Amino acid sequence: MVRHCCIWAVLLGLAASARANSWADGLFDEQTYDFGSVPRGQLLTHPFRVVNKTDKTVQIGNVRVSCGMCASARAVQTTLEPGQETFILANMHTNRFSSFKEITVYVQFTAPKFEEVRLIIRSNSREDLVYNPDSLSFGKLKRGAGAVQSMTITFYGAPTKILDAKSESNYVQVSCKQTKGTSGDSNYQIEAKVRPDTPVGKWYTDIWVNTDNASMPKLRVPLTVEVEALLSVSPTAVALGEIKAGGETDRKVILRSAQPFVITGITGTDNVVQVREAKAESKTVHVLTVTLRPSVVGELHRTIRVQTDLKNGGDIEFQTIANIVP
Repeated sequence: MVRHCCIWAVLLGLAASARANSWADGLFDEQTYDFGSVPRGQLLTHPFRVVNKTDKTVQIGNVRVSCGMCASARAVQTTLEPGQETFILANMHTNRFSSFKEITVYVQFTAPKFEEVRLIIRSNSREDLVYNPDSLSFGKLKRGAGAVQSMTITFYGAPTKILDAKSESNYVQVSCKQTKGTSGDSNYQIEAKVRPDTPVGKWYTDIWVNTDNASMPKLRVPLTVEVEALLSVSPTAVALGEIKAGGETDRKVILRSAQPFVITGITGTDNVVQVREAKAESKTVHVLTVTLRPSVVGELHRTIRVQTDLKNGGDIEFQTIANIVP
């Protein structure tokens, strides 16, 4: 009997080892995520990154969760060519459970061969914890502007002290201070600053709050912000269509910014492609005229770069495209 148990233990160990080293496991950056302690009622979302590191097409089949009432998950994209990436978006519905919960997300791959990867998400849904507001959402910001948002964290019941608060992103600076609350409650204000040099794009990050309460030692505060370019151009590609060699055509290009600016230089032009501004002065909207005078038959593809006196993103490019015919 002891011998049989030993054999089964060895076989199970080998099976676990084989699974851990599967080709599909290697596509994920991480396979476990802990949201920490959160107020009951929050919708928690975490993207598990998947990268096709093989030389074959990867197909994601079914994505399911171990608790359909408490969680949900889906693949953003189901077909990945070599080098492509996607995300498995895993959600936890904390209004449907209290205290600690662990959910397994099963991701099935059908190509290049069948394999199943198990992802783990955890959270501690608390009735004695309140965020006001529920998250830190900055909305849309122009690059270079920077912004500040704050929220209040309230602990009910046992006295709780926040030890520190840190952001996962270096572009977000966090501070924390205790504020006055009602009798028996602990109130803290979390303030988050988005740095002016935060790159353009949609940002999702977390602020992690450490406390001296052993039942909820780590709290997660989600933060979102969309940083827009300080300077925009429309259109981004000037399509001039077909034009005969020796002919001439032109198009308008509009540059916009929330701040008045001056165009200090334009590169990428010559005798064939010329760009001019009607009036050089400091303003929020500039209208440029792109003029094409081609002499050689063929396709024309030119990158025009406009330089301005704006800081933190004061240069911008647009494309000029045309087909020159006899």
